[in-house]
Amino acid sequence: MSIRAIPLLVFAFILYNIIVLSMGVEGLNQPILDKLRLLSGGEWTFTIGDFVLLVTLFLLFIEIVKSTFTTTSTLIDHALSMVVFIAVGMEFLMVQQAATSVFFLILIASLIDVIAGYTIGIRVARRDLNIGADQ
Repeated sequence: MSIRAIPLLVFAFILYNIIVLSMGVEGLNQPILDKLRLLSGGEWTFTIGDFVLLVTLFLLFIEIVKSTFTTTSTLIDHALSMVVFIAVGMEFLMVQQAATSVFFLILIASLIDVIAGYTIGIRVARRDLNIGADQ
């Protein structure tokens, strides 16, 4: 099995759990950048929860790019992405510390990964079949 077959959103899932287990749910609200003054005069605070979401979005982008390849490891990646989605969904429903907006958005990102992975994979496979039929 290739390293490319590992769904990267599992790292966001693990990161969230490490933060919540070590610092509690309140740890997500701790600022990394406290009251950064913007040109508009507003103040922006960047929290640990915001950082987790930033990492999740970056990993989701990479997952969507990975889904454009048609290899055996891609099929394994799609299946494992479904497993990650089920695990995240179960934790969201069953673990009290997962009842946060940050974790819910990780759940939605993993759902998008599953749907996009299969949808893009099917579209790319159809395109490859059509290109092969012209020759």
